[in-house]
Amino acid sequence: MATETSSIEMFFFPFVGGGHEIPMIDIARVFASHGATSTILATPSNTLHFQNSITRDQKNGLSIFIHTFSADIPDADVLAGGFIDYAVLLEPLRQFLLENRPDCIVIDMFHRWAADIVDHLGIARLVFTGHGCFSRCAHDYVKEHVAVESLGSDYEPFLVPNLPDTIHMTRSQLPIFLRNPNQFPDGRKQLENKSFGSVINSFYDLEPAYADYIKNEKKAWIVGAVSLCNKTVEDKIERGKGPIVDEQKWLTWLNSKKPNSVLYVSFGSLVWMAPEQLKEIAFGLEASDQFFIWVVGNLLNPSETEEKGDLLPEGFEQRMMESGKGLIFRGWAPQLLILEHVAIKGFMTHCGWNSTLESVSAGVPMITWPLTAEQFFNEKLVTQVLKIGVGVGSREWLWWDSEWKGLVGREKVELAVRKLSEEAEELRKRVREIAEKGRRAVEEGGTSYADVEALIQELKARRLASQD
Repeated sequence: MATETSSIEMFFFPFVGGGHEIPMIDIARVFASHGATSTILATPSNTLHFQNSITRDQKNGLSIFIHTFSADIPDADVLAGGFIDYAVLLEPLRQFLLENRPDCIVIDMFHRWAADIVDHLGIARLVFTGHGCFSRCAHDYVKEHVAVESLGSDYEPFLVPNLPDTIHMTRSQLPIFLRNPNQFPDGRKQLENKSFGSVINSFYDLEPAYADYIKNEKKAWIVGAVSLCNKTVEDKIERGKGPIVDEQKWLTWLNSKKPNSVLYVSFGSLVWMAPEQLKEIAFGLEASDQFFIWVVGNLLNPSETEEKGDLLPEGFEQRMMESGKGLIFRGWAPQLLILEHVAIKGFMTHCGWNSTLESVSAGVPMITWPLTAEQFFNEKLVTQVLKIGVGVGSREWLWWDSEWKGLVGREKVELAVRKLSEEAEELRKRVREIAEKGRRAVEEGGTSYADVEALIQELKARRLASQD
């Protein structure tokens, strides 16, 4: 039995894929760096994504481990999370928790099915949603106070009530489960109701008024930006998956460019773009006459690529290569290293929370192009609250398997790139001030550092109370 003085035992059960798995692994590493014993619960296929970084942590003396279930399920898109059959993991999880009782387990919001098992065993359960504080507040206030179905049209702006900042949205920008609340129960609320609290990847000075709302609503520990725990080149290269493109190729290309001269373009690992939209992006980037590095491998539907060949405009990649204007990435990119490179001046992003935080932490302003999930809320934080980015004009929220609509034309792409360049100095100054606050937050004496310590102390107190 664990004693009061032994280290806190924490289990981490990430979602099996991309945007939720990566920060959960970082969170486990952060708590291990504070003296907790962290164990990541994983399937055989997704263990491969982070095994090397955990091995390096172990060699550096951290108490962090991986428990690999014998059962396996494939990586999944986040928005498909609620539709994946996790039954194969039910019994392995139950047996492992019966034999190994941690002080707490942090579970991803898509592992709602695991809550009953954890609660039945009396283990403290914490929830990780992958969202920031602003998007959580905006979501809740829309759900509670806006009659979305009564709006005149999908494009009629409405004020999100009760927020400290004046934020307008349209129904077309809302997730489908907010547009049709009667058809979609609030799984996050249900998951959190009996939980010990939430672990949030953000930092207080990024969104202070919204962090206060979250903390006043229920127990929450704000522990980010957790990507900052990746300090070595090896960790940054291998975070998520190893890059497919030869490191020397992109690094040599970036090193040949002047400081603050290259736009980084990436839309995450979730959505395939329509061929027509890819072409509009390509023509817009070319017309802007700016240097860029574009990750396209995650946007090309493999079946369409196989049938139709390369979906980029004919001759586009060759022209960019010969002129030195653009570098095309196919596959997983080492995003942290790219964003930190001195040549990067901006990031055209889908506004996924990980990418948003990573851009902020690197001091890089953004061109915002939200697509799905809570990304339209994140865009409002970037462009209207923090004022560290410019919007490209995206208006249509997409479900994970929905048909693409509402193309953003090449003129809007070119305009956004040029606008970022014109406002670059002011945007960069603002975002770098925020980045410095983020770095201080994770250091000793910072707010995120303090919240990590506070959760560990609360778990120790809970253990002591259970032994009385």
